Amino acid sequence: MKFAGFLIPLFAFVNGNNSKVCNNTYVSNQCVQFSVTSGTGCAWMCSYCANQLGTNNYYFTDNVCTYQQNVGCVGNPIAGQTYTCCSA
Repeated sequence: MKFAGFLIPLFAFVNGNNSKVCNNTYVSNQCVQFSVTSGTGCAWMCSYCANQLGTNNYYFTDNVCTYQQNVGCVGNPIAGQTYTCCSA
């Protein structure tokens, strides 16, 4: 499922925690692969993907995070797990 709905500014949904990316490896020109530390939520992950890919039109290959209207980017990422987001 591609998230063409990521056309709103996701920065409004980023929480104030100090989560950091553990590993950042570019898979291709259109995807980025990374893992996160404990306490990192989907709002942060969505913002990170948008910034790294240079677009708000992207998707997670494993659907870990999804966009819900009037809520924002939601899901349950696991620390240490590798996630991939790609431009749609």
